[in-house]
Amino acid sequence: MSYLDNIRTFVRVYELGSMSAAGRDLRISPAVTSSRISQLEEHLSVRLFQRTTRSLTPTEQGKAFYGGASEILEAVESAEAQVVNITDNPKGSLYVAAPLGVGRRLIAPLVRGFLDKYPEVKIRLRLTDRKVDLTTEGLDLSFFLGQPEDSNLRMRKIADVERILCASPAYIKAHGNPSSGEELMVQNHECLNLRFPGATEFQWRLNTADGPKRFQIAGRYECDDGDVLTDWALAGNGIVMKPIFEVADHIRAGRLVPVATQNPPEPIQMACLFTHRRRQDPKTRLFMEYVIARITEVVRDSSIPA
Repeated sequence: MSYLDNIRTFVRVYELGSMSAAGRDLRISPAVTSSRISQLEEHLSVRLFQRTTRSLTPTEQGKAFYGGASEILEAVESAEAQVVNITDNPKGSLYVAAPLGVGRRLIAPLVRGFLDKYPEVKIRLRLTDRKVDLTTEGLDLSFFLGQPEDSNLRMRKIADVERILCASPAYIKAHGNPSSGEELMVQNHECLNLRFPGATEFQWRLNTADGPKRFQIAGRYECDDGDVLTDWALAGNGIVMKPIFEVADHIRAGRLVPVATQNPPEPIQMACLFTHRRRQDPKTRLFMEYVIARITEVVRDSSIPA
């Protein structure tokens, strides 16, 4: 077993706080993970972690070693990136996350073209509408809608995405078509909410003549999957707020109808996040540039269908 593999394993165990999590991230068994840490401790003649049956805590020596170990890995990856850039032949697995709507409609269709161009890269695409943590989940790149919370990451803005409030003709026939955000609240419309555990009271931020305003909305339907909300809207269960590119086909076909058009939603930022270290990885950079070049025009040209 190479010393560098042991260092790489130590860094992931330290960052994830778990032998099993590090093993899953590195695609090795728990036994191999534990063995690599033990070999490293034996080589250094120090204890790097305090282990119990329920916890794993870095020792003072482990904390001190982590800084230098991280720098070693960054230097190695930087050197490898320079070589790969010269040969223009990136290799290895690339872990990418994206929201369901963005991933299914914009990113997943592009994977085949990228892999045809770079056949020695493997794309591991994870689609979820929950917020992801690049470090703890072992991700290289994450596309998202909204504002990032982690200031330790690098961000590349792609576009401001126009959004729309819409409902099915069946819902409008039964409940009416609200023309404004005020009517959404006064008429107690059923609003379909994208919500996660621990989320606060839900509001929709809509544009008004006096500028953006938050409207308190209510509804019995909540889900952490944005595509389920679209399905509910199509079934006549309520009003949904969606990026226009996700529902444009439904609106063109008359399956969904714009509502509250006096107060359209504020656009939402689409961007991607990556760590400082992983930005140097050529396959991360190449995939990011490949995807952004192809989806920017689609997103920026989105408009409410006539």
